[in-house]
Amino acid sequence: MFGRFLDDSFAPAIRRDVTTATLSRLAANACYRYSAPFLATIADGLDVTLSELGIAVAVTELIGLSAPLVGRRVDRLPHRTSMLGALVGVGAGSIVAASSTGVPMFVAGLIVLSIAKITFDVALGAWIASHVPYERRGRVVGLIETSWALGLLAGVSTMGAVAALSNWRWGFVAGAAMVAVAAFAITVRLGEERSSGAVGQEPRHAHPATPRSSNPLRLGARGKWIVAGMFGLMAASQTLFVTFGAWLEDDYGFGAGFLAAASFGLGALELVASSTAAARTDKWGKERSVLLGAGVMIPTGLLLAVANGVVVPGLILLGIFIAGFEFAIVSALSMGSQLVPG
Repeated sequence: MFGRFLDDSFAPAIRRDVTTATLSRLAANACYRYSAPFLATIADGLDVTLSELGIAVAVTELIGLSAPLVGRRVDRLPHRTSMLGALVGVGAGSIVAASSTGVPMFVAGLIVLSIAKITFDVALGAWIASHVPYERRGRVVGLIETSWALGLLAGVSTMGAVAALSNWRWGFVAGAAMVAVAAFAITVRLGEERSSGAVGQEPRHAHPATPRSSNPLRLGARGKWIVAGMFGLMAASQTLFVTFGAWLEDDYGFGAGFLAAASFGLGALELVASSTAAARTDKWGKERSVLLGAGVMIPTGLLLAVANGVVVPGLILLGIFIAGFEFAIVSALSMGSQLVPG
């Protein structure tokens, strides 16, 4: 499916397995993104206030700081092994969250899910870096990053529809089922490889293209600025995305069905943005593309603060903001993939 967008100059493994990798990440992303738009619904189900659950969920976001430790562990394992283990973790975390009887158990499930999701993303990034040269990486990263938008467009919408027909717990169960299928596909389709840190192995497409720190375990000044910029983009996006579901429920009384429809619309806009980034980032320049996306986010966010009392303009501005973020973060991920060797 996605391999047809790559010509013969890309490594055979990339062309053959990019669809499997993308759809597997779609399933993981759906589980990871499901709780945000349905946070108010989940809070009601757990018989806690939205603010109490919001604080607990915010704690799980700090798990993202464990990425450097995860990266060191992933480097010691074959890419397929890391991705498969991560998908098992995503499914397990989803089941724990679905079975939760209170906030502590729910948060524990989200923590397992988050760590596993980070592990999958790091392993997938290492797999890409071992097969695709930096100057052409934007196209592959952009294709795979459509899974973030598709995770919302198809995954979260499906999980939301299940929740509307039953309850929010079955939405997580549906996500776990998707991840189980993805794990099977990874097992069958992806060839086993040595870890990216294996001595004596030099992928045929791997070669340095940008300055790096002399210490491979440390980021240089440029790398630190890139990480800081990505942190700012993610913080801005998550702040808005986590609150939009509660805004629609509290101010307008919308239920799980409408939230699923809203997630579908936002996912469609994200898909357009990530597809555009895949096609244009390498041509326009990665840094320029990040600035372009951020340049859309800033004024749109300010306008949204003014127009939040009217649902239709608010949703339109929210969609534009999310699309700008998606374009910026896909371009930034292409830059980040070359910060350290492999």
